[in-house]
Amino acid sequence: MFLKENIQLAVAGLKSNRMRSFLTMLGIIIGIGSVIAIVSIGGAVTDSVSDTMAGIGANMIQVYVTPREAQNTATNVTVGGNNMDESDLITSDQIGSFQRKFADEISAVSLEEDVGVGKVQDGHRYANISAVGANPGYREVSNVKMLQGRFLQDRDVKAGRRVAVVSDKLVSNMFRSRENPLGREVSMNASGWEETFTIVGVYKFERSGMMGGAASADKDVRTQMYIPVSVAKEQARYQNYLYFSLKTKSVTDSQAFSKKVDKYFSKIYADNSKYTCRSYDMENMMSSVTSVMNTISIAVAAIGAIALLVGGIGVMNIMLVSVTERTREIGTRKALGARSGYIRAQFIVEAVIICLIGGVIGVVFGILLAWLGVTLIGMKLTVSVPIVLISVGFSMLIGVFFGYYPAKKASRLDPIEALRYE
Repeated sequence: MFLKENIQLAVAGLKSNRMRSFLTMLGIIIGIGSVIAIVSIGGAVTDSVSDTMAGIGANMIQVYVTPREAQNTATNVTVGGNNMDESDLITSDQIGSFQRKFADEISAVSLEEDVGVGKVQDGHRYANISAVGANPGYREVSNVKMLQGRFLQDRDVKAGRRVAVVSDKLVSNMFRSRENPLGREVSMNASGWEETFTIVGVYKFERSGMMGGAASADKDVRTQMYIPVSVAKEQARYQNYLYFSLKTKSVTDSQAFSKKVDKYFSKIYADNSKYTCRSYDMENMMSSVTSVMNTISIAVAAIGAIALLVGGIGVMNIMLVSVTERTREIGTRKALGARSGYIRAQFIVEAVIICLIGGVIGVVFGILLAWLGVTLIGMKLTVSVPIVLISVGFSMLIGVFFGYYPAKKASRLDPIEALRYE
């Protein structure tokens, strides 16, 4: 009964000063909302990357040519940078020799060459594409799911045939529903390169949030158009390769094999003073992504904690003002026999109610902000229930912590002096 009365008094006090109460809660709302929003968006990004990598497979390894002074990361590699020339890159013969040497451990090797973005167009019909040169091994390494026809073959690469594998989205944009796209020619214009290709296969396009697919109209989604890597190399600056990918067999330990790859290519690049080769297995990449996202989340949580601290100080200040405004009320209650503990509890409960309401609003604000963020980048919302509960609990703790001093001050007022206060 005593607690119920204190809650009723606290709610009545908040209603009588709505704007002041809201401004008091603002720091709590912003702090909790920012923490929940960033943690939720970070979780969505991490889940999306993990799902993408899991779809590719944990037994995928990428091999990059990288400057010797930047061996710890593949992201520092820039083709043509640091006076890179053709001899610094990996040749087709070197990749072939490597694949033959480790044939018992390698399932497939993927070679690719980015041509650029553009369109396939026929009159008013069009489809946005990203042209990619690929070899037969690309399908297995990248887990391309075929719906019709076939993927690129060795004979297509060797002969430099103008054939292409396109997505089902491109087919739906360019052809009628029952029209067979296989054997049909399409005119491509990618990064200024105009060429006609014959469709030999159709693959299933799987929308990825990391590609921002959900942010585009369904008709305008950009999908990859695969052409023989030898044809793509005709438009490339370099004929050799900056990187290649491989998929190990299921019985192969990817991390252990990654070390073999480094050792093998370190011998090939032993005489190169500027560049070397380094491999990156999928497990290490996933760990790196998770580590980066955790670091960002911790940094934002720290900023949110500062906002909560500021909000807590605001709660303490407003409670001190409330004690001053209600001095005569406190004096009357004490004169009628109210104990100091009752007065103290009344103000602590009021501070907790302020922070609790602010915490709940902050949770709703954070979830809405997270939903907006993941919707814009085309991902699924992931809200951590423990984070929500911790945030609300923490807001209540702030109410107790910052409400204690004003409550203690109120409980110590002398009833006679309080009644004389004007």
